[in-house]
Amino acid sequence: MFREKIKVLDCTIRDGGLINNHDFDHRFVRAVYKALSEAGVDYMELGYKNSKKLFSPKEYGPWKFCDDKDIEKVIEGIDSKTKISVMVDVDRVDIEDVKPCKDSPVDMIRVAAYVKDIDKAIFLVNHFAEKGYETTVNIMAISRALDNELNQALHQLEEESKAKVIYVVDSFGALYQETTEFLIKKAKTILKTKEVGIHGHNNQQLAFGNTIEAIIHDANYVDGTVYGLGRAAGNCPLELILGFLKNPKFNIRPILDIISKEFIPLREKIEWGYIIPYAITGILDEHPRAAMALRKSAKKEDYKEFYENLIGTDVD
Repeated sequence: MFREKIKVLDCTIRDGGLINNHDFDHRFVRAVYKALSEAGVDYMELGYKNSKKLFSPKEYGPWKFCDDKDIEKVIEGIDSKTKISVMVDVDRVDIEDVKPCKDSPVDMIRVAAYVKDIDKAIFLVNHFAEKGYETTVNIMAISRALDNELNQALHQLEEESKAKVIYVVDSFGALYQETTEFLIKKAKTILKTKEVGIHGHNNQQLAFGNTIEAIIHDANYVDGTVYGLGRAAGNCPLELILGFLKNPKFNIRPILDIISKEFIPLREKIEWGYIIPYAITGILDEHPRAAMALRKSAKKEDYKEFYENLIGTDVD
């Protein structure tokens, strides 16, 4: 039995952009948008609204900034009910550059923040809500959040924010089902007027399992990416989510087709997915940056040495 409230957000281009400096060409992004539209996916997240004062357009592709003209080029002429989302990082956006929703092709703005920055997140999300956008706050690296600090943050978000959805984000792919259950239940208990969402990373091949666990406990917003494309180990595969959900509005065929045509060739050019160094950082609840650096080095397959370096023991 499907639950009509569940909304699926695809962040293929946004999370995938973390491994190619957000430099997907417009043709590829348009093809993904068309497939998601035909599949009935609720939202597509294209990238970040980052400040060009902090990041140079010469170093990054267009989806680091998500200018309206680039978005319009992608969606033009495609009949679609799929809404457009962008992400904003605390301290990395010029809010005056974000037009009111009525003047923009963007429907939703998601604010990403660590627990320590929840006050800044509330300021941003309220600003964007007042401009007419659907809004979320994504609590990053939630596996590292102290319980008392998370409780306080959730109460603040409930009482002070205009966010529509609060996301539990497993940034390091460190969560297991039991912890996912605990976090979703905690959020549902405190957040009386908000929806709860889940965003998983696949370091330990648990992103899909944790997403199912979150759905079981009434999380109604779920993230995925086509073929799991995303930084390091990648994300919960969108095709698995659509296969699991029984809502007849979803059609998995366009996603399978674009995987064959676009993502299998892409896999030959860039690396993502379950690989042992990413599993190690997930097990140790560490950011995958060290594993990503390893994969670019001459010791890319020296897993034991990598593990021992991370835990601080001497190598034999």
